[in-house]
Amino acid sequence: MSVTSGKKKAEKEKLMSKWQKMPYNNRELSWLDFNKRVLDEAVKKENPIMEKCNFLSITASNLDEFFMVRVAGVLDRIHHGIKIPDASGLTPREVMQCLSERIHDFSKKQYNCYNRSIIPSLNENGIVFKDIKELDEKQLEFVNEYFKKVVFPVLTPMAVDTSRPFPQLANKSLNIAVRLTDSDNEEFFAVVQVPSILPRFLELPSGEGRVFVLLEKIIAAHLNELFELYNIKQYDSFRITRDSDLYIDEDTEDLMAEIKKSIRNRKRGVPVRLEFCKKCNFEIREFVIDALDVTESEIYVQRGPLDLTFLSKFAHIRGVENLCFEPIVPVNPPAEFCGCDDLFKAVREKDRLVHHPYESFDVVVDFVKKAAADPKVLAIKQTLYRVSGNSPIVAALIKAAENGKQVTVLVELKARFDEENNIQWANKLEKAGCHVIYGLTGLKTHCKICLIVRRDDDGIRRYLHMGTGNYNDSTARFYTDIGLFTCREEYGVDASSLFNVLTGYSLPPEYNKFIVAPRGMRKFFESMIRHETENAKLGLRAAITAKVNSLVDPQIISLLYDASNAGVKINLIVRGICCLVPGVKGFSQNIKVVSIVGQLLEHSRIFKFENSGDPLYYMGSADWMPRNLDRRVELVFPVEDEDIKKRVDQVLAVMLKDTVNARRQQSDTTYTPVDKRGKKNLNCQKYFSKLAAKAQKSAMDLTYVNTVGTPVVPVIKEETKK
Repeated sequence: MSVTSGKKKAEKEKLMSKWQKMPYNNRELSWLDFNKRVLDEAVKKENPIMEKCNFLSITASNLDEFFMVRVAGVLDRIHHGIKIPDASGLTPREVMQCLSERIHDFSKKQYNCYNRSIIPSLNENGIVFKDIKELDEKQLEFVNEYFKKVVFPVLTPMAVDTSRPFPQLANKSLNIAVRLTDSDNEEFFAVVQVPSILPRFLELPSGEGRVFVLLEKIIAAHLNELFELYNIKQYDSFRITRDSDLYIDEDTEDLMAEIKKSIRNRKRGVPVRLEFCKKCNFEIREFVIDALDVTESEIYVQRGPLDLTFLSKFAHIRGVENLCFEPIVPVNPPAEFCGCDDLFKAVREKDRLVHHPYESFDVVVDFVKKAAADPKVLAIKQTLYRVSGNSPIVAALIKAAENGKQVTVLVELKARFDEENNIQWANKLEKAGCHVIYGLTGLKTHCKICLIVRRDDDGIRRYLHMGTGNYNDSTARFYTDIGLFTCREEYGVDASSLFNVLTGYSLPPEYNKFIVAPRGMRKFFESMIRHETENAKLGLRAAITAKVNSLVDPQIISLLYDASNAGVKINLIVRGICCLVPGVKGFSQNIKVVSIVGQLLEHSRIFKFENSGDPLYYMGSADWMPRNLDRRVELVFPVEDEDIKKRVDQVLAVMLKDTVNARRQQSDTTYTPVDKRGKKNLNCQKYFSKLAAKAQKSAMDLTYVNTVGTPVVPVIKEETKK
């Protein structure tokens, strides 16, 4: 071992020793707390029933991904014999024990919500789920016809015996295990996969209210037609969740081929969870457990239909709009662009900020579309992390290439669970003539930036859009994000430098304005926190306000504790994982943590440092997690326009005053609703929606006033002249 590496190891061990003495909530346990906050929305009395269905579905989808990635990761560390405790002081085995207990308890709460809240509320609104035996003659006839024409052709019954092994079942698939006997009373087993390509529920004709039946119940009622030579003794549903993290060799010569191979392997990952219905037959249970080789702690017995994610689509069936939230409709155009026929001219005049989804994402799409068609535009460079299935952004980039412009697109192929979608888009972009890059070896490119190079009348100018969220027109409807348009020269120079690093072999430069991970972002945030700490010690104004999705990084947390002890007032808005523990004497007495979970998913990242009375504002793509600071290409940029600073400050201030969606983290790591005594009801998401509409109206009125005074000369027809 070299002297340098030995020194680094000693420093790391010293930091680990310090971290294990400070309050630090385990990341996985903190995530479960977050999912519990989502579940709270599914039982909140004020929420409409279809929104409760949607929230319950989200908890199920979240938990699926948690098992596929995080639980699988813990089990993998146990398998490899890792016994080193994390910053919370827990070894992987201890973490797994805690997770198993808490997830089993959480699953019970999910099904209590389904059985005691969701189903009764649906029934009260004339919406009923029925078993086959509860259907009337007309409904049975409808089901039989549906099975015959739609379901039966898709089904593949799979016998399991000495010549036909247990099938390789797809991850997250819902299956029916069947116990059979032949004419000699010999016992056999078979598996029928419930086809995910068909809707999970079917609406039946009904003279009163609305009646639905689940697909697995339809299949179960017709099993005799699949196994005509056997007697069906018992059948039960089960569901398997597999390790689905990608294990990619990035030193390969063909990254796309390696990722395609990993995606195929994902479907055959090791089982990490097996779900049964409560009354599952003992013989069937043992048959499935033996075939999948799972431990008892990985088995979950549910008191209702398996895979509650179906409730998401159910929550959006037609005819139930009155049982949903009043929709938040984006204003279009945003106030910043009212009366602006020329987007480029508008950005030349001043920096422009848009707050999605309160203000339409269409302005971002139009930015790329207009660039694609504008003869003055020479080049477009853009990063894509997650895009929609029918992306207008990608369509515009393809059009730009067809129009002869230089188009460079970095498509991150390693965006988890979006790999296949991104591979398809990368292929289409390449075929259209775009220069496509797949990212840097060992790093995910997570930054959100679009650079447009245009020949203006006074010379070449670079126009930028930078944001906190993905270029995804679909998620932009329900993710809250912020985007900034600018053509400031220093920002443009930085943008060109960043793309040169991403596309070539350029050394990471000293940026003028940008803060870019992994080279400089950790150092930047640590120095900013230390600066506030020193200001507090000098008696100067010192405060930190940060809005992130997750706060995990032990070093950042340690520095925030130091700042708190120095007297820095710290307000944190953390939607999801928060390993920092507020309100602990000697560590975090000056730190408050709020989580906002509501109608929209909070996704923007904003940072404010008081800077002794001259506040500095930053926004970007990075959370305070080791992966964002050390293992990704991330971008954080300063806000310099004074009007935009006021808007950003307002966003933070309003969110900290929320009394409807906000929950405050306590010193025991639990979350409680905000104390409303003496406060008005404030739903920050509704507030921002109304604010956007009001700003648009004011901007339109101003545009009207500025043009209404222009004299209009009437055209006099020739025959009316005298």
